Amino acid sequence: MRYKHLFGPVKSRRLGLSLGVDLLPYKTCTLDCIYCECGATTKLTTKRKVYRSTEEIIAELSNFLSSKPQLDQITFSGAGEPTLAINISEIISHLKKEYPQYSVTVITNGTLLGEPQVRAAIVKADIVIPSLDAVTKDLFQKINRPHKSISIDEIIDGLVAFRKEFKGKLWLEIFVIPGLNDQPKDIEHLKKVVAKITPDKIQINTLDRSGVLENLRLATDVELNDFADILGFKPVDIILGRSRNIADKDVRYAK
Repeated sequence: MRYKHLFGPVKSRRLGLSLGVDLLPYKTCTLDCIYCECGATTKLTTKRKVYRSTEEIIAELSNFLSSKPQLDQITFSGAGEPTLAINISEIISHLKKEYPQYSVTVITNGTLLGEPQVRAAIVKADIVIPSLDAVTKDLFQKINRPHKSISIDEIIDGLVAFRKEFKGKLWLEIFVIPGLNDQPKDIEHLKKVVAKITPDKIQINTLDRSGVLENLRLATDVELNDFADILGFKPVDIILGRSRNIADKDVRYAK
């Protein structure tokens, strides 16, 4: 059987063997990040709704998981922002009830966590990986190019609130773009916000392939380590390549 909403399982450098669940049409997102390796956002929106059939997704998961495959994670990700899908809560609840042996991860850009209903929608996950590339308005606008209704201050407040409510593991991801968000003053701003969020772990990431803007380059090992040293948070994982909430272009959908 070829699945429409599941991809992989793929071997992830940070999550092990992961089955992906994609709840959205391609490139439906709250941000249009300049480094996105899947290209520019085609549907820039903050509208939460059912984008893909809950019944279809649950049926596909039930079919795939009926053979009790060995998986490290079931991961809500894809080429867009999974918390835009209002049915993510129902699908996570189904997984936790019917397949409690599997760990559930949500990879999110964190833009909607200022809304209590969004935090509640993913609070049953085992791992949530939000991103935070910049905490000043100008730099956030330059790198992440958000929907006009999104404020970096509201994102930060949402992350702080979610940390207080969430009992699972919170791993904060920072995408490093040399010449943009790797200046000491900008890292110091991030450091202050990270202290408020208190994630369990920070993952520092950089380009693996070309982003939306062609003149971007990956950070070197030295630059990533320098970034981590200024940030001063332990533990920090330095991950070379692969941006956070994108289905790998080379991954086939599950069969």
